[in-house]
Amino acid sequence: MTETRIKIAVQKKGRLAEGSFALLDKAGVKLAYGKDQLLRRAENMALDLMLIRDDDIPSFVASGACDYGIVGENVLYELQADRAGRLNDLEVALELGFAKCALKLAAPKDGTIACAADLESKAVATSYPGLTKAYLSARGIRADIIEMGGSVEVAPRMHIADAICDLVSTGATLDANGLAAFETVLESQAVMIKRKDAPKDVIGDILIERFKGVIASRQTKYILLNAPKDRLDDVRNILPGAQAPTVAPVVGRDDVVAVHAVCTEAVFWSTLEQLKSVGAQSILVLPIEKMMA
Repeated sequence: MTETRIKIAVQKKGRLAEGSFALLDKAGVKLAYGKDQLLRRAENMALDLMLIRDDDIPSFVASGACDYGIVGENVLYELQADRAGRLNDLEVALELGFAKCALKLAAPKDGTIACAADLESKAVATSYPGLTKAYLSARGIRADIIEMGGSVEVAPRMHIADAICDLVSTGATLDANGLAAFETVLESQAVMIKRKDAPKDVIGDILIERFKGVIASRQTKYILLNAPKDRLDDVRNILPGAQAPTVAPVVGRDDVVAVHAVCTEAVFWSTLEQLKSVGAQSILVLPIEKMMA
């Protein structure tokens, strides 16, 4: 009997590729190494990876060549806005929480453009013409959209455009070019996509559940500490996102208990300082490698 294998389209190189391979590794997918630069097979699951350009991933999934794809929301929504057609048959199966960035409008710091309304009859340079036009049109703003393949941030300085719409991670590139962001068009992250009418498959469901476990464990920490019994309520109130900590007796101490908790929110140094202020001692914060609800 021939084994049915699913195909996942993944960016072949770059930040999105690195995050995708790291996620697959943490989800327990063991990939075989081979000479093929387009295909990577999993050794322990019935799935194959297709390594392609990021802006080709939605088309591979929409056409049925791949069952799933891992792509940035910015790429997916730009292609849907610009080309539409069968790409609108795609949906987000899971938000993956990495490769985060934002598509922002920006203009010279010393200029007169401070909001989207100021772009009326102005020229806006961008590599995302579909999203930019849709955003401005929805607000009744008519602007001249100038499509550029790269180096968008230099457009105002070269007098090509009055403003830009570009991806921003840290904002350092904008600052280096004398620009300031003033409005967010899209918050973006890596997502797993599939066709809306795709039949359910066991391997895909297993992989999505594993991905959810990896995502849940990223900020989740396991905290162990000893606390005075009469300050237990204070400790519970401080622990971030801990719904039901385990409380156990400490050998030889009637006034102290051991507290074990899974914290689903970020644990900062200030959290430990607050715990210590209410009498907690021997505080340990441990990472969680795997997690399944």
